[in-house]
Amino acid sequence: MGDQGRSLREPEQTSSKSGDGVTVCNTFEEMGLKEDLVRGLYQYGFERPSAIQQRAIKPMVSGRDVIAQAQSGTGKTAMIAISVCQLTDNRSRETQALVLSPTRELASQTQKVIAMIGDHLNVIAHACIGGKSLSEDIRKLENGVQLVSGTPGRVFDMIQRKKALRTRFIKTLVLDEADEMLNQGFKEQIYDVYRYLPPETQVCLISATLPQEILEMTSKFMSDPVKVLVKRDELTLEGIRQFFVAVEREEWKFDTLVDLYETVTVTQAVIFCNTKRKVDWLSEKLIEQNFTVVAMHGDMQQRERDAITADFRNGGARVLITTDVWARGLDVQQVSLVINYDLPNSRELYIHRIGRSGRYGRNGVAINFVRNDDIKILRDIEQYYSTQIDEMPMHVNELV
Repeated sequence: MGDQGRSLREPEQTSSKSGDGVTVCNTFEEMGLKEDLVRGLYQYGFERPSAIQQRAIKPMVSGRDVIAQAQSGTGKTAMIAISVCQLTDNRSRETQALVLSPTRELASQTQKVIAMIGDHLNVIAHACIGGKSLSEDIRKLENGVQLVSGTPGRVFDMIQRKKALRTRFIKTLVLDEADEMLNQGFKEQIYDVYRYLPPETQVCLISATLPQEILEMTSKFMSDPVKVLVKRDELTLEGIRQFFVAVEREEWKFDTLVDLYETVTVTQAVIFCNTKRKVDWLSEKLIEQNFTVVAMHGDMQQRERDAITADFRNGGARVLITTDVWARGLDVQQVSLVINYDLPNSRELYIHRIGRSGRYGRNGVAINFVRNDDIKILRDIEQYYSTQIDEMPMHVNELV
């Protein structure tokens, strides 16, 4: 399955079997989707299904439990949206599918994609996330929504405490970024929600990384799942050139960034730091030097986070400095450069971060700032993904 980055450029052919026995549908028509759903897809700008969509949509819409793994930028959110729209009975106002995501931004984006793709089907989708008005959530849910995309805490609150989200007719549960969702932070909340769902609910797990312990855990709540997996060495995005800059000491990173800023012209860039404090410090320091940047992290109010994301997505800001709250699933088409000011705390996060650039097969560049004591972490990342991260060339501006 090494065609992950090519998405829209496969030659014309009928559906076939992939190496793992999964049927590959090369067009949306072959998937047997509702006519109005296909209309919505073309209107949204899709011409052909991406590699993961070709393999995972068919088993999802047939009602099977599915574990689907594909890296960032390959159309996972649209795959979820297509599947839940196809499975929805428009005649009923009851909630029929629940998509859970680890961050409010991702849950909100998924809801928007569902609404756009399902436009001709008149689907009613609602983002059920913290930081928004409780009474508004309750009002919308009580009026009836067919699809809910939310974060586990708020969704559970709406089911259990507020009794506003009725689960009796839910047929499908999707866990997006499942590796994050099933770690210690969310595991209990997921199980809490799961306990309220009908016993025959279809469960779909979607993620760029699925460590072995997660796959082992799925046996508790999945029944004979179809596995659509990519090998780890195919996870690094083909279109992304990865480099490192040796900075020896932490204090040298800032000057290195300023030098880089002056040599590279990019449409848009994302700079990742490991802590909220570092994000605040770095953005203030860059603004002092008359650079235009925006910053975002989990301590900010939801309204502020939404405004910054919208500003960046619309091109109002060229550079976003953020923590890993932004690393998963947020799609901004113009991002061509990712800078890891700090190397991520886990190997899995690396692929999510660099997946912000080169979306859907476009080219991108990832630059890692590496202190002396980071070299071991960098080599570990290289080995884990069977990839090569070279020292940054002098002419990096020609690559971005």
